[in-house]
Amino acid sequence: MRLSHGLRLDALPQPGIRQLPTLRALTWLKAGWADLRANPLPSLAYGLLFALGGDLILLTLLDQPHLFTVALSGFFLVAPLLAAGLYELSRSHANGERLMFIDSLRCYRSNGESLALFGLMLALLMLLWERFSAVAFALLSGGGAFNGSALLTEIILAGEHLPFVLTWLIIGALLAGLVFTLAVVAVPMMLDRQTDVVTAMATSLRATLANPAPLLVWAALIVGLTVLGFATLLFGLVVIMPILGHASWHAYRDLVE
Repeated sequence: MRLSHGLRLDALPQPGIRQLPTLRALTWLKAGWADLRANPLPSLAYGLLFALGGDLILLTLLDQPHLFTVALSGFFLVAPLLAAGLYELSRSHANGERLMFIDSLRCYRSNGESLALFGLMLALLMLLWERFSAVAFALLSGGGAFNGSALLTEIILAGEHLPFVLTWLIIGALLAGLVFTLAVVAVPMMLDRQTDVVTAMATSLRATLANPAPLLVWAALIVGLTVLGFATLLFGLVVIMPILGHASWHAYRDLVE
């Protein structure tokens, strides 16, 4: 594969990938909890921002079902980038430093071009997902509009549109799986090693292919814990998101030599 200026992807420096046991993700969660306890205030500040920001967005979109569902599902697409500050807190803790919340925000200026390109890719995927959902809901409603209660009663609980729900979930899961595959170590690696976005995503892909079982467990834990946070009106994310963010840093350090 050729990049700009004749550079080949296989010519870029590629770090080694470790092969890990299936349940290694439990160790990452334990390390994430340790990082949270070591520096709780900035970590919980990120969690509080996730919870309050998410609640405000969802309340605003409650009467626009396709945007409401896109906001819920899209969280899995943008979370790797939003958690960059948590990766920075874990990186500093590993180096024996103790950062405040405002200090950790400076990570977005580190390797900013690569982070911006990665964010642009996530934004384009979110836009595609939003457009697909808009068309799907318009076809489902015959050109009309569902309100928030109809989304819950007619589409989800009553089972009147089961094929639509299953199709929407499958496509959303495939998109989230693609992002997970390309992002599982990408953002921590861009912060830690100042790598370009192509090398970081290629390393994520290689890590996933080399460790399908442990990363499938890790993905399931991320989804399960995040859904648990949603079930608490997002306030469970105050603790869950910092743990997952810190654990993602340890996943990167464990997977990439």
